[in-house]
Amino acid sequence: MLNRFHHTTVCCVRRGERVAMGSDGQVTLDHTVMKAGARKVRRMYSGRVLAGFAGSSADGMALFTRFEGKLESLNGNLLRAAVQLAQEWRTDKSLRHLEALLIIADREASVLLSGTGDVIEPDDGILVIGSGGSLALAAARTLLRHTDLEAASVVREALEIAAQIDIYTNDQIRVEEVGD
Repeated sequence: MLNRFHHTTVCCVRRGERVAMGSDGQVTLDHTVMKAGARKVRRMYSGRVLAGFAGSSADGMALFTRFEGKLESLNGNLLRAAVQLAQEWRTDKSLRHLEALLIIADREASVLLSGTGDVIEPDDGILVIGSGGSLALAAARTLLRHTDLEAASVVREALEIAAQIDIYTNDQIRVEEVGD
């Protein structure tokens, strides 16, 4: 399922007390680039939570709105909000057909959410989604192992590498970061 979405690349990296998330800006319709500078990573909950999506833009925005509502109602408890959204996404008839994946992160946790009920926390502090995800994952793992780059720099470099290889990922990269 993760490779079904050929619309973007989103990468989230945790290093030390900081977590960074970034994405490219390309929006495609079939094989045509429709927009180059879209924002697919957002800050939520007074800037303390990062959320990024890959897949249908309308579906991603709908999921952002639902997640933000859950986050607010649970006083910023990211993991509980993620589990509740994943349960609702999997069981609700209208949500079940949404074609997007989400990565959400705050100072304590990073998780990937899918419509099949997945709530995945990474072992190594790296999450990726989208068509260039495996490329960004390989680059981020290498950079974390062999450099002292900060989380935001690892995300930017990993996405730049993915953009050089994946045709659905461009080099108009935006990175957001939270932490101490």
